[in-house]
Amino acid sequence: MEENTNIEFPKELLDEVQRVISLFPEGKQKSALIRVLHIAQAHFGWLNADVMDYVARLLHIQPIEVYEVATFYSMYDTQKVGKVKLEVCRTGPCMIEGAEKIISYIEKKLGIKEGETTSDGIFTLKAVECLGACGYAPMLQAGEKYHEHLTEDKVDALIEQYRNHPSANYMGQNND
Repeated sequence: MEENTNIEFPKELLDEVQRVISLFPEGKQKSALIRVLHIAQAHFGWLNADVMDYVARLLHIQPIEVYEVATFYSMYDTQKVGKVKLEVCRTGPCMIEGAEKIISYIEKKLGIKEGETTSDGIFTLKAVECLGACGYAPMLQAGEKYHEHLTEDKVDALIEQYRNHPSANYMGQNND
């Protein structure tokens, strides 16, 4: 596969990446990887191989070191995702409280399977590990917004809200 060297941050983001790298001792630039991946995903929308290779070059590390981190954490998207990513917690407490049923309901409602994106590009459904709201299970995260104590009716309302306004109210915490 040919390396795509056309991928690059605009100057202000490159300055921010350099600032983040400078927070760590010389030779320890890999320590900036998670923060730089967040910056890259926010800018490029997702982390394809070309973007991850670019991050590796910026940090002077091997591409495999970037791939390992990007594929380990569910917060990173290595495939293109919809405008609204519905991340349903699937760990113990959420599963006990019905997360599996919620995932299945969303799959049927949207006509996709977990890990897929709707044909209109609005929704992606991901099952993820603990989102840190065990007492409010089952729950999902959409952007930085948390939706707790989910029911089918709440899911219907969320899908309708995000379908009509995929970017409105997507950021910022909301504990339903």
